[in-house]
Amino acid sequence: MLSFAITVFLSAFLLFQIQPIIAKMILPWFGGSSSVWSTCLVFFQAELLLGYLYVHLLHESLSPRRQNVVHCVLLLLSLATLPVIADPALKDVAFANPTWNVLVVLAAAVGMPYLLLSTTGPLMQAWYARSFASAMPYRLYALSNLASMIALLSYPVLVEPYFRVHDQAMAWSAAYALFVVACLGSAWQSWKGVSSEREVLKVSSEPVPRPPLGECLLWIGLAMTASLLLLAMTRHLTQDVAPVPFLWVVPLSIYLLSFILCFDAPRYYYRPGFLVALPIAFVVLDRVLDGGGMEVPLLVTLMCLSLFVFCMVCHGELVRRRPPVRHLTLFYLMLSIGGALGGTFVGLLAPAIFNAYFELPIGLFLCALLVTIVLWRELRLIRRVLLVVALLAYAYRLGGIAIDYVQNYRVVVRNFYGQLRVDDVDEEALGIKRRILHGRINHGEQYLAAEHRRQPTAYYCESSGVGQALRAIAGKKPLKIGILGLGAGTLATYGRSGDEMRMYEINEQVLDLARNEFSYLGDSKATIVPVLGDGRLMLEREPAQNFDLLAIDAFSGDSIPTHLLTLEAMQAYRRHLTSDGVLAVHITNRYLDLRPVIAAAAEQLGVSALIFDLDPAAGDRFCRHSVWVLLLPAERAAQLSKAFHGGEKLVPRPAFPVWTDSFSNLLGILQ
Repeated sequence: MLSFAITVFLSAFLLFQIQPIIAKMILPWFGGSSSVWSTCLVFFQAELLLGYLYVHLLHESLSPRRQNVVHCVLLLLSLATLPVIADPALKDVAFANPTWNVLVVLAAAVGMPYLLLSTTGPLMQAWYARSFASAMPYRLYALSNLASMIALLSYPVLVEPYFRVHDQAMAWSAAYALFVVACLGSAWQSWKGVSSEREVLKVSSEPVPRPPLGECLLWIGLAMTASLLLLAMTRHLTQDVAPVPFLWVVPLSIYLLSFILCFDAPRYYYRPGFLVALPIAFVVLDRVLDGGGMEVPLLVTLMCLSLFVFCMVCHGELVRRRPPVRHLTLFYLMLSIGGALGGTFVGLLAPAIFNAYFELPIGLFLCALLVTIVLWRELRLIRRVLLVVALLAYAYRLGGIAIDYVQNYRVVVRNFYGQLRVDDVDEEALGIKRRILHGRINHGEQYLAAEHRRQPTAYYCESSGVGQALRAIAGKKPLKIGILGLGAGTLATYGRSGDEMRMYEINEQVLDLARNEFSYLGDSKATIVPVLGDGRLMLEREPAQNFDLLAIDAFSGDSIPTHLLTLEAMQAYRRHLTSDGVLAVHITNRYLDLRPVIAAAAEQLGVSALIFDLDPAAGDRFCRHSVWVLLLPAERAAQLSKAFHGGEKLVPRPAFPVWTDSFSNLLGILQ
């Protein structure tokens, strides 16, 4: 028993520890988008499905000892694919088709080891059940999920803050080699427990019938719904807060916790209590979806509690309907099919076929529908009628939420990088104001009236840090200005005749909206040069541009991607500046305090850092609260100091480590 338990625990720990490691490793290659994690989960679930299918075929087709031989050979071959480090050469093709390229990068980096790890849980259970006929192998499944949750929760607390990503990958590779040794030991123990080359099936007086197709479909549906809600709710969190490992890990840990509780002891799924909690969770999530501006701790708490209820109901009902051990591998295969379908729908299909985040309302309706199906045979006629009425009423409400996602907007579009919406708001005396929204976050706005449309607004008004910097450096000679992140194109208003403004934007849809829905680019007197692609990667490939000012304003939801804030990124930016050029970094954020990150980088680079925290006066319609940091040589800062208003020296936080491409710690800057 101990050998099997150690192998299962180690395999599950490694299976889920590698997920945030490899996702963080490749996140900068794809612009820091929250969709990277969703696509990674699709890959992991697809690999899990392949692993479970392999186990099912192995278990059904080969004798016990041949199973041992085949699996041990594959384990030894997988060692040749170590270490699990993504090939940097693949960065060059990342933006051609980001969704499929994420899958290709993951397959090349971790495909074989992850596949072998995914087979371990059900395979060890099947071997264990064969060696110990009276034992209950389903508890090993609970043990594997416990190990998975420990792996996930330990990453943001014990791994990410202290180790570089490369070191994490190397340590994981060494641990995988230990797992192979442990698995070979379990295979040897299983080999000894088999009396002959062929499995002898004892004739039972009570044959175990194969589960019917309807039951298999119900297993798939319950597993798919839990997976769909996991990814949809995680995307909601990372879209409006930040695409960070912490917000990946917490929902996935809750998902795994429900597996642990349900499979370890079915009594943890107290059915009457959770069936009462389910409609409450539906109402709570309705409030979350309908209530913009909610404080992040409350937002995260409510969504996580709701997700826990949904997963407990789906997985609890799965455990209530689990088959005898004879069909164990079929049961897990159906679970993995459901998980993969849910992940594929959210990660691959939804961005391609929807222009809004309709997958969350769909997942909520599926959860309500499946509970209705599960309860149907147990209810009397009057309760069936009431349940159908409640289901139809909830479907109507979800339809209303889905319509609100797109109604009253001029344009709604979506792709790998998220959802963009453009709307018009009547601002009375100033007329119509047009906004571009990424999720719920305002990424730029413009007043359409002729007398105001060339006026810089929001985070880029003349009182903002970047506005003051552009006015201060303006002289007789033309300027060359670089901008990472386009938004509505507001900074183009500062362009003068003869100036060149080189604008880097990763999302082609943003560029289309800036050109077609806003007039900043068309009205600018400067020459506008758009560059499509991740700004940092584009700059790394280009010769020195000699910018007089380079503004870093690329956001994913409410957060600037971490790979744009590292020391290596700052060094790349400095290469493109003139000797007295200004680097302006936009760090406005409701949830993350990025001041110590910029201060540590400035100290390492030996430049001055001035912070401009603008809190506009009441009634100021053109300015929003913004925080900009200007990095520039000390002599240049002294020259421009008279032109600045409200700027303060940014002081480094004691002992705060500088962020690099291999190290960042987002927990340390949560507000």
